[in-house]
Amino acid sequence: MLGVMATRDAQRLAENRGLDLVEITPNAMPPVCKIMDYGKFKYEESIKAKQARKAQKGTQVKEIKFHPGTDIGDINHKLKQIREFLASGNKVRLSLQFRGRENAHRDIGEDKIAEVLAMIKDECTVEQAPKTDGRIHFCLIGPLRKNAPKPQNPGGGIRISVS
Repeated sequence: MLGVMATRDAQRLAENRGLDLVEITPNAMPPVCKIMDYGKFKYEESIKAKQARKAQKGTQVKEIKFHPGTDIGDINHKLKQIREFLASGNKVRLSLQFRGRENAHRDIGEDKIAEVLAMIKDECTVEQAPKTDGRIHFCLIGPLRKNAPKPQNPGGGIRISVS
């Protein structure tokens, strides 16, 4: 750790050592830089990216089916399944199918989907709003995302470390 210094001084110090000045975290206050061999750094980053792609798990879309006459006990069981799917990182498609005379009372089915969404609104994000396609009324929900805002740099010096 060399501490906080002006950018020009850091560049001059890196040139004297025959290394490169690499900005590691530009969003920090002040930005963090390292004096290092940039080729070696890029190689290590590519290895990390390759391992991350290898370990990446693709999300699946699970489907939970309802009917307008689905009672509260069955809905509670289906809510338990939805919570398990969301906890494992999967998306869930809620579909409600109208059969026979149920087509005449589509509002009951739409209310059923709205009721289910109201019960789990704090545990998921609605990725596709409820809509009707033929005899099926459906929507797509996913797990909550956790994106923290990044702080802005007010300017000034940069933080330097040598490796």
